[in-house]
Amino acid sequence: MGTGYERSVSAPEHAQAPETVWHLQMPQIRFGRDAVEELAYQLRDLGVAGDARGLLVTDETLVDLGHAGRVRDELEDDGLSVDVFDGSKREPSVQDIEECIDFVREAVGEAGYDFYVGLGGGSVMDTAKTTRAVVANGGEILDYVAEPTGEGESLTESGPPLVLVPTTAGTGAEISPVAILSVEEQEIKEGISSNHVRADAAVLDPTLTTTLPPDLTARTAMDALGHAIEGYTTHEYDQLLRASDPATRPVYAGRTPVTELFSEKAISLLSGSVRTAVNNGDDLDARADMLQGALFGAIAGLTAGATLCHAIAYPVGNRYHTYHGETIAVLTPASTLGYNAASDPPRFARIAEMLGADTSGMHTRDAAMQGKEEYVRLQRDLNVLPSGLHELAGIEESDLDWLATQTVETQARLLRCNPRPVTAEDVRGILEDALHNW
Repeated sequence: MGTGYERSVSAPEHAQAPETVWHLQMPQIRFGRDAVEELAYQLRDLGVAGDARGLLVTDETLVDLGHAGRVRDELEDDGLSVDVFDGSKREPSVQDIEECIDFVREAVGEAGYDFYVGLGGGSVMDTAKTTRAVVANGGEILDYVAEPTGEGESLTESGPPLVLVPTTAGTGAEISPVAILSVEEQEIKEGISSNHVRADAAVLDPTLTTTLPPDLTARTAMDALGHAIEGYTTHEYDQLLRASDPATRPVYAGRTPVTELFSEKAISLLSGSVRTAVNNGDDLDARADMLQGALFGAIAGLTAGATLCHAIAYPVGNRYHTYHGETIAVLTPASTLGYNAASDPPRFARIAEMLGADTSGMHTRDAAMQGKEEYVRLQRDLNVLPSGLHELAGIEESDLDWLATQTVETQARLLRCNPRPVTAEDVRGILEDALHNW
């Protein structure tokens, strides 16, 4: 079974034509040390008035660390009323997010809150994004998940203002138009993909990331680096096919001159600062570089499109309940930097150089493969990441056929962006390579 590019458009075959337009849409972004102190101002700037009542979506860890209290105090000192939902779960399922939606409907009714704030990592932010969207549009989560898993209905409303405040540097959920959730009974991950899911603003404050331990710092960094590299190597926007209506243009729409600039800066910032951030978490310069690099990687990868590595990571994560960033870390060498390198050796040679490899005097194809080696060297230096799929989750060769089939059957949204066509046999070979990276 192969995955080609015929799935990339909504137009009938007789009307298919190359894309000619690229589009960039971002939330308002506020970045810097103690930027969280301007959160109330940000909400006011979005039209939140008077003594409006809002919901802070977070998790128990961030309550215990005091970050949730800090954010709540900032809002209440400005006269806003704030309820707190701290039941967000890691890698949330449909049922997990429904708990937050039920919380909203029980507290304030079907109309929902006047504003929402999501404080945490990607799982918390996706919970906040999905909750706001479903409450604003009515119905249930699966109404808005693509067929055949869900009903495939389109979101038509964004709802009241939503501001996301990341406490990790990696997921990019603060600017992404996609919310990821797992459908446990089917052992798959799905996304609600729409510009109505995207937050109105993101407030990024590196002082909120210093409590992140070394292993989580490394995991989220590898996710961010994956966004940057995948966004840098996906198809150019005009190599994809044009949608029949601008409203149906995919949110992952191919790389552009703008996304390439962000990718390059992200790769430089992340690969240059992650060793310091992992080994000295209180270094605010490194933490700021990490958070900024993650933001830039997200702008690139979550606009241009994530590709093969993320496509494989979702079936792995859903079946084995692995951390997403670790899964990206163990899959990137074999997939993005291995299999995909043949699609454009000069581009992958530039990635190797950005990661720190000395490619002088090398043939272009050999230089392209140095990116894989340099990436593995970075992971080994961090000393907190698994060496491959086997160490990650005890995955054996006997597990690979199922994972390969799931990838090509459930991840067309991501594989449409991949620079090389992919079959289940190809994916199996990548998975076998990824069992042991060192």
